[in-house]
Amino acid sequence: MHILVCDGVSPKGVAVLRAQSRFRVTVLEGRVPEAEFLSHAATADAIIVRSATRITREVMAAAPRLRAVGRAGVGVDNVDVEAATERGIVVMNTPGGNTISTAELTFSMIMALARRIPQAHLSMKRGEWDRKSFDGTELSGKTMGICGMGRIGGQVARRAIAFGMRVLAYDPYLSLGKARAQQVELAEIDEVVEGSDFITVHMPLTDETRGMIGAAQIARMKQGVYLVNCARGGIINEADLIEGIRSGKVAGAALDVYETEPLPADSPLRLLPQVIMTPHLGASTKEAQESVGVEVAEAITDFLIQGAVCNAVNMPSLDATTYQLVKPYLQLGEKLGRLVAQLAPKRNDRLVITYGGKATGVPADPVTRHVLKGFLEMAGGRDVNQVNVRAMASQLGLMIEEVKAAEGPDYNEWLHVAAFAGETRVSAGGTFFGASLHPRIVRLNGRSVECVPEGVLFLMNNKDRPGMVGYIGSLMGRHGVNIASMSLSRDKEGGEALTVLNLDSVPPDALLEEVSRDGDISNVRVVKL
Repeated sequence: MHILVCDGVSPKGVAVLRAQSRFRVTVLEGRVPEAEFLSHAATADAIIVRSATRITREVMAAAPRLRAVGRAGVGVDNVDVEAATERGIVVMNTPGGNTISTAELTFSMIMALARRIPQAHLSMKRGEWDRKSFDGTELSGKTMGICGMGRIGGQVARRAIAFGMRVLAYDPYLSLGKARAQQVELAEIDEVVEGSDFITVHMPLTDETRGMIGAAQIARMKQGVYLVNCARGGIINEADLIEGIRSGKVAGAALDVYETEPLPADSPLRLLPQVIMTPHLGASTKEAQESVGVEVAEAITDFLIQGAVCNAVNMPSLDATTYQLVKPYLQLGEKLGRLVAQLAPKRNDRLVITYGGKATGVPADPVTRHVLKGFLEMAGGRDVNQVNVRAMASQLGLMIEEVKAAEGPDYNEWLHVAAFAGETRVSAGGTFFGASLHPRIVRLNGRSVECVPEGVLFLMNNKDRPGMVGYIGSLMGRHGVNIASMSLSRDKEGGEALTVLNLDSVPPDALLEEVSRDGDISNVRVVKL
């Protein structure tokens, strides 16, 4: 497998990849011509980047083998996640690797603003001794407003509290209990804006957060407020910030990120002495770069070798331990989905996936995705995978329902899939036998059966008459088809039976035609699992 590494990912991370004998690792140093980059990407199974290299829709189209993109950092602005999802490419980031480095930079910015350290430093470099122009402000007793109480925001809060600051926190997803545990006061955005002496933002850039701090918010702030952004450019509206500084409302700002990066040479921000600027250095510490490099390398390795998904931004994450726990259900779910798809009409309205017994305790979403992968393969072919199945189901108008049931069939754990097309219902259920968790199909359209979900299945409805088993066995033998196992289920003696055979090969058309001519046999189907 070919791994392409760009943007100077740490050598320790590269070493993790090269330790795998099955990996061929290509490292591109610095910026390379687009043609050279695309030539390497054409054979890549995974690409690892930091923030410089852009993984666009066009890059993905030129990389037919690409299965994963690893971002050594938090933001994935340089990766077209929507295009990756459509193509079934997993996008993984490293949200924890630069937490401390970004939090420390943020608090360094806050302290530099409070004591005007950069301005005083430049004055000294010019040969001056100006003690009167750089009066600062103490942090102790001031109010820190934090927008976004994730990992980084939480670390900034800890440092603010250590400096004797009151912390107002805005985060619409943070519980009251969690806020109390972090010793912060949960507040609405307006309360944070109006009551804080320092305001720092730690949120992703989304439609909801873009321009969250603008002219209207700045107008309600305290006179002489300080603003900090080490998260994502665009959360604070730069034009409104500039106007706020020029008017004197904002005493100073510290920015590590910008609406346009690199920051244009003629940006007015460069001319304002009240603004402290750094060139997106949040993760630029030796420790952080080693951490995110190793973390993304391990995530890519686990995904390509074990199938474990960690820190994915476009599908659920499973660590290696959880993956091993859920793996049997993933395999069974995909087989059930594939079985039901081949028995159901092509156009379906609804798919109901029921988790029963101990199965109610496994992560449902990854299992559901595998069920959908099996079910939708006939509709989407090779383009269907666990990443894009929910989007594909939505595009098809297929409603997905997930149900957890404590009671049901006489099994400790089971998985059941039912497809509905108008009044037509087709279903199949499975469980595991033995300590080794051998999968078995145990329900077909409500009838009890027992067959292995592998290879070729032959199904038919037939009248429960003497000699039927012998007839089918002889017929298979005449056509050179071997029966691996057989399951019979009847509603009553002499009534209707469901016969399911595991075959070693696909039966020829001549055999199927001969079986279908028997008046006591109907609904003859061959399913490939």
